[in-house]
Amino acid sequence: MRTVADEAGRRYLLLKQSDESWLVRDPATGETTHRPAAALTVVDGESPLETAARGAPDAVRDRLARPSERAVGLLVEIHRRQPVGVRDLLAAVDLCESDLHGLLAEFRAAGLVAETTVVGERGYETTERTAALFADT
Repeated sequence: MRTVADEAGRRYLLLKQSDESWLVRDPATGETTHRPAAALTVVDGESPLETAARGAPDAVRDRLARPSERAVGLLVEIHRRQPVGVRDLLAAVDLCESDLHGLLAEFRAAGLVAETTVVGERGYETTERTAALFADT
C-alpha cells in the first residue's frame, strides 16, 4: 500500500496497480475506484497509514491511548479490510513486525480489535464497539 495523489493533489491509498490503471481508495470515504495510472503519482515521504488516518472519525482518535496518525491509520485499515490476516497487514503497512504487534496488543487491550482466524492463520477484525465508532460519522 502506498500514498498516491491526483493532479488536484487529492491523496489516495494505492491498493493494486497495473500498467494502465490503479485501484485506489479515498481515505475520507472508503470508496475504491480504478484510475488511469498516468493521472496519479506516488507521494514520497508520507506514510500510507497517515493517509488512511484521514478517514478516521474523531471518536476513534479519542478511544486510542496514544493516537499517533499511524496507529489511527492501522485501525482504519483493519476496519476497512476485516477480517485481515497478520501476513497481509505486514505486507500492506509500513510498520515493522514489532511495532505492528505492539499496536495490535494495545488495540486488543482497549477492546478495539479481536483476534480471529483468516485462511487458517491469525488475523484481526474490529469489535462491535469499534464499528460503532466508525458508524457515527
